Order: sequence, then C-alpha cells, then structure tokens
Amino acid sequence: MPPLIYAHRGASFDFPEMSMAAYQAAVDQGADGFECDLRLTKDGVMVCWHDADMARIANSKKVISQSTYSEINAIYPIVTLEELLTLALKHKKNLALETKHPVPKGGLIENQLLAHLDSHKSEIAAQEIHIAIMSFSWRAVWRIRRQGWDSVYLTGHSFLARFSPGNALGPWIKILDGIRPKKNQKIFVWTVNEPEEALLCLRRNVDVIITDKPALIRSTLESA
Repeated sequence: MPPLIYAHRGASFDFPEMSMAAYQAAVDQGADGFECDLRLTKDGVMVCWHDADMARIANSKKVISQSTYSEINAIYPIVTLEELLTLALKHKKNLALETKHPVPKGGLIENQLLAHLDSHKSEIAAQEIHIAIMSFSWRAVWRIRRQGWDSVYLTGHSFLARFSPGNALGPWIKILDGIRPKKNQKIFVWTVNEPEEALLCLRRNVDVIITDKPALIRSTLESA
C-alpha cells in the first residue's frame, strides 16, 4: 500500500502556511490528511501556528502564548484547531497534530487537545478519520500515548529514534535511511518535497509522507 500524503501546514508551497487557503488547497490537491502545529493563546484558544511569535509570518512581535486570540487574529487570520477539525471532518481528511514544546504552560496543550478531541469523538468515528498527535518532546508523546491516542515521536536524529515512546515514529527525511523501526511501528516522514524523496519513502514502506507539495508527491507516487 502506498504512503498516505499529509499536507504540511496545508499546501504550503503554493499558499501561506497554516492558512485556511492552504488547507483548502490541500483538499483540492488530493492530500489524504492535514498536518499542523498547535499552540495555546493567552486565553486558551488552540491555534495552528508553528513559531513562538508572529515575526516570520506576520511581521509582528506578538508572542502567541502572551497574546489573546482576538489580538492575534486582528493581525493575521489565524486558523483555530476547531476550524481545522471542521474542515477535516467535512472532507474526511486525517489529521497529524503537533504540540509545540517547550512552552510556558507545559503539558496543558496536550490535556486541552485530548479533551477537545474526546468531545468530538462521535463525529471523528462517524467520518472514519484518523488522528495522530505528534511532538519532539518525549514527555509529551508519553502523555499522549498513556491516554490511548496514536502518538508520533518526531526526531531529526537516528540515535534518538531508538528510544521513541510513541507507537509511531516521525523521522526527518534526511535520516530515513538510518531508521530501523520497531515491529508494527508506523512511520510518518517529514518534510518530503522532492520526487526522489517520495520514491525513497515508497521503497521504505513508510505509512505517511508529510509534504508542502501534495499534488507533486501524489503525481510521483501514482507514476512509480
């Protein structure tokens, strides 16, 4: 079975990353799922945002954890987890949700995320979408797995991959050749943007390819 294709922060090669336009484009480009990074605002709203601040994307000094949702949204049309989940349910797209660490509120992001997903469990089951929760934090992945959710330990180091606490492993594409997964351990590879990288993933029987270019990777896999 070929790898599933997840859009990294949406179809972010063609549209601003983590924007609703990028996630909608991922649907149009044939992605099987969405990947996003999650942070908590000062007032506890879960938003799709990679960086700790807004400098790179929105040219603002605002820090996500120190700003309210309304303050952030006045600067940039930020996507909330609720909005992304609604889109995923509508189009039956899987989700790979990365919790960012270190953050001031520690494990609160995982606790709030799991509570939110639990509140939508019936809808998620009805649409038959798969949700995996990812992190570079060993403790965060362990917290997730203990609660019974699929957990992905992200790493850019082949040595650290040996100690994954998750039931899935998320290696950087550059270290894929050095990865030896445990029995029945799924593999989510990031960030795969070149045809030769996609073909390597195909040869290695990975489960999920995370890419900025869903259309290109889809075309590459279908032509292989």
